Amino acid sequence: MTTDTLAADRAHVRRATAIGGFAILLWSTLALLTTLSGDIPPFQLVAMSFVLAFLVGTAAAAARGRSVVAPLRQPWPVWLLGVGGLFGYHFFYFLAFRLAPDAAVEVNLLNYLWPLLIVLFSALLPGHRLTAGHVLGGLLGLAGTALLVTGKGRGLSIEAAYLPGYASAAACAVVWSAYSVLSRRFGHVPTEAVGGFCLATAVLAGLCHLAFEATVVPGAMEWLAVLLLGTGPVGAAFFVWDHGVKRGDIRALGALSYATPLLSTFLLILFGRAEAGWTVWAACGLIVGGAVMASWDMLRPRG
Repeated sequence: MTTDTLAADRAHVRRATAIGGFAILLWSTLALLTTLSGDIPPFQLVAMSFVLAFLVGTAAAAARGRSVVAPLRQPWPVWLLGVGGLFGYHFFYFLAFRLAPDAAVEVNLLNYLWPLLIVLFSALLPGHRLTAGHVLGGLLGLAGTALLVTGKGRGLSIEAAYLPGYASAAACAVVWSAYSVLSRRFGHVPTEAVGGFCLATAVLAGLCHLAFEATVVPGAMEWLAVLLLGTGPVGAAFFVWDHGVKRGDIRALGALSYATPLLSTFLLILFGRAEAGWTVWAACGLIVGGAVMASWDMLRPRG
């Protein structure tokens, strides 16, 4: 392989990683937009948002002259992975908070094991190798997240009554990290197929809503929040993430994902829905340092 070819390949990986990283920016708006969605129940919100995500994906494919139907003709393992990843994550996420209503900090921290698991699981992919930098960078990101979610001296506590909730939160992390890493094994599947996964997720979330929740009619502000959710963190984010994990540096994306809770906290502070403190800045240093360490192989110049 020539030097020019190697340089072109590295540029391609960097570009795909940057595209995937855009999902991290979009996901950082999730908490703020969710607070603006008012009293809409979780599964109703997921169903509405993912219908919009399907429409976004369909419109994007049509605008690019791509077939809308052809990408949906995939074998059952692809559908199992796609729908299992998108719906499975959200199902276990909301179940965790339902089963452990007074353990939000612990649930949130267990959920945010998924970036570290992506870094670790990536070692199972052909042609990938974990280094000490990848592992240490992921652990630094986890430490920063732990500091962030436990802020103001609120420690962690484990209560036996909430063990099912903790297990559900851990399942969130495993499901999403497995979905992200295994998506790379299906690199031949076009990103447009994610639209079908979104539609199936909307249907399943709608069924859960009818079974477990009472319908709430959104007001004007709530509709705006749903629209922004469906086009951003619960819409375009899944499409660019799919592109990133399939063609970018998945280990770097895993470590960079720890920026999600940090950026989310900054937005909540900016809009007056959270308070700043030393823990935010300390967490920032840990997360940024860990991300740089884990992605150094991609960032460093090569001769």
